[in-house]
Amino acid sequence: QVQLVESGGDSVQTGGSLKLSCLVSGYTNRYYSVAWFRQFSGKEREAVAMIYLGDGTIHAVDSVKGRLAISQDKAKNTVFLQMDNLKPEDTAMYYCASGRYVADWSRPDEYDHWGQGTQVTVSS
Repeated sequence: QVQLVESGGDSVQTGGSLKLSCLVSGYTNRYYSVAWFRQFSGKEREAVAMIYLGDGTIHAVDSVKGRLAISQDKAKNTVFLQMDNLKPEDTAMYYCASGRYVADWSRPDEYDHWGQGTQVTVSS
């Protein structure tokens, strides 16, 4: 059974940094993708970045490039989201999701499994 557990969310001030973690378990090989999404209050979930564990291919939305970066630690079965120079508009619930057959990485319905989410709050 596949499970994803996020951690690392916190309250920080503008300009601060956080590193979110997504511990993945239950897969028997590395041929799957893990993405980070975020959900602002009252809004739909939106994609932030995705990594394909098989070969390390990364996708990210243009609006976060240079501030938010996805990476993996293969030994720990963990995918990270490094968040730097945080802004109040980054305040959201952050989710990680995984799926084996992801055609459009930015669509939430492409993913089979989701974590419970971790809250990031950035104050000015």
